[in-house]
Amino acid sequence: MTAPANSPIAPTLATIREAQTLLATYFPPTRLVAAPSISHPNADAYLKLELELPTGSFKPRGALWALSANLKRRSIDEITASSTGNHGAAVAFAAKMLGLPATIFLPANPNIVKRKKIADLGARIVEVGGADLAHAFLEAKEYSSRPGVYFLNDATDADLPAGPATIALEILEQPPAARVLYVPMGDTALIRGVGAAARQINPQVRIIGVQAERAPSYFLSWKEGRAIPTETCDTCADGLATRTPEEANVHAIRELVDDVVLVTEDEMIDAIRRLYHEGVTAEPSGAASTAAFLKQPPSSGPAVLLVTGGNLTDAIRHRAGI
Repeated sequence: MTAPANSPIAPTLATIREAQTLLATYFPPTRLVAAPSISHPNADAYLKLELELPTGSFKPRGALWALSANLKRRSIDEITASSTGNHGAAVAFAAKMLGLPATIFLPANPNIVKRKKIADLGARIVEVGGADLAHAFLEAKEYSSRPGVYFLNDATDADLPAGPATIALEILEQPPAARVLYVPMGDTALIRGVGAAARQINPQVRIIGVQAERAPSYFLSWKEGRAIPTETCDTCADGLATRTPEEANVHAIRELVDDVVLVTEDEMIDAIRRLYHEGVTAEPSGAASTAAFLKQPPSSGPAVLLVTGGNLTDAIRHRAGI
């Protein structure tokens, strides 16, 4: 699917390049490495190692850019977020870098590796009952209604996608010349940013979204062209555990995403194993793009698989046998 000629793509390339300049003051571009044991006869696979960023995921790109952009517009006394872990850690990191207090709302029994990172960064943590993010989101939204509090909701924040969009800038500036990008889809900020950048630089690059089979809300919505929530999102890939799509996000991915692949729990665990043999330790959501490539390789490459996070729990390590 491609954007209609009269449909503006957001974020704009100018904004994405501005974000790239800002983020370069905090960390260098992440590496793009060949993955020979994962490659297909028709398509070489390359791994974009976002797990090398501070906090072990791609999320600091969006959090740093969004907070910096908002601080230019208004006074902020505190930043808040609801998260299954990686976004919360990124917001805590951005708050620490920019000298603000942060409060992070997590669901009950969160990923312990991600929770520790949030705590180590000095943020206050509030755990709110419920296995998924819905209750934590509502609590965060209510808390953030007070003056001076910036609720950085990565599903709806208008500034945030320009941060992860810089991933596409890096990929398209790094050899080889990528033809296909496999991008995990949780709240869709990542794929909306990556897709927007790719469409404006090289519209011929195919964007393949990846969702967990047990959390398929955006896949279903992408197919139908309207927001379709699911009753549950019970997946080992907590970074992909969304069940209530945003209507505006559905419209955006319909314009930017060429195809969406669903991957099973076992396929993500197998991908963790395969990546480990390439010297990369990825969490389930970080391995989802590799699982999708192995399940549905492109007819030609090179293909870039975004390895979006490496915050792996001992339970998943044991399950993967690594």
